[in-house]
Amino acid sequence: MALHLRAQEMSLRDIAKRLVITTGAKKGQHPSPATVMRMLREHDEQADATAST
Repeated sequence: MALHLRAQEMSLRDIAKRLVITTGAKKGQHPSPATVMRMLREHDEQADATAST
């Protein structure tokens, strides 16, 4: 979902407002913009690693 929202050029804050944590101690809460940024960065790094192989 975050990737879809990023493709629509939404800001990190807007993406964080739309996402909801589904498991764990913070279930039902929204992630911080920093968490969203880290999650997207990790996804991009994995995609780059997969593409280079």
